[in-house]
Amino acid sequence: MHEYTSTARVWGLTCPGFPEEVSRARRWTRDILRGSPFAEDAELIVSELSANAILHTASGHESGSFHLALAVSSQVVAVSVTDDGGTGTAPKVEQPDQEAVHGRGLGMVSALAHRVVVHDSQVGHTVTAELFTDTRPGGHTC
Repeated sequence: MHEYTSTARVWGLTCPGFPEEVSRARRWTRDILRGSPFAEDAELIVSELSANAILHTASGHESGSFHLALAVSSQVVAVSVTDDGGTGTAPKVEQPDQEAVHGRGLGMVSALAHRVVVHDSQVGHTVTAELFTDTRPGGHTC
């Protein structure tokens, strides 16, 4: 493959902001990544990011939704979840105390992914978790 040629495949799914849609998002991710060594990690990442969108943003309101994007190439599997916004702050990794019930999800995503990027816009936030397929020393990653 030429170094400037991309063979990435991209899928998208928009879900209503209902809690049961998190399981639909997981199934969708699992079906696309069937056979990939990253399928389980990506499925868990989608679950956490989708649940966060519903619980912490306008995505979980009556007419809310969240959007998933999944990009797969020979170098990276990238999972993105975009919410409907409605919060004053961007998602961030927190260090909750041991008794806290919430606050560990994005930290878990950061532990599973090779890179996590948060993009803010006027309509919401997009959290992208990237799983690099070649992480050997000297290996080329996107």
